[in-house]
Amino acid sequence: MFTATSPEQLPDRATILSLSGLEFMQAMQRGEISRPPISALMNYTLDTVAPGQVTFRGTPEFNHTNPMGGVHGGWYGTLLDSCMACAVMTTVPKGSVYTTLEYKVNLTRCIPPGTEILAIGRIDHAGRTTGVSHGEIRGARDGKLYATGSTTCLIMKMSGT
Repeated sequence: MFTATSPEQLPDRATILSLSGLEFMQAMQRGEISRPPISALMNYTLDTVAPGQVTFRGTPEFNHTNPMGGVHGGWYGTLLDSCMACAVMTTVPKGSVYTTLEYKVNLTRCIPPGTEILAIGRIDHAGRTTGVSHGEIRGARDGKLYATGSTTCLIMKMSGT
């Protein structure tokens, strides 16, 4: 799987609109489409893709900590936004795109830097104009729950498709 290092390496509009959201995510998993640059910065990768469910695997490092040495809440938020929104994406039809309208994060415990986690997003509702999903961050080895979240995404049919 490669990561785009310039805007020219990201998929173009025609490519995005020619695939369903599930096909797009599967192509990313196979490395045919670049993973988003933020995933390299935040140290996570796409692990599994299925209809209505996406899992990312990641490990927070020292550069993801706050001034007190704990993993920054933005790291939790980024991983949850990614897995929950991508779960919605797996339901988006060809010719449509989505964006996050809002999301909520609940931290249940601190993730020690260097701990591998799984961020799992699951669809709750996939409609014509909105998608709702929930997510969890769990320890990859011990299954400990570190955070939960929920999101609502806007699904938009693009004109000319």
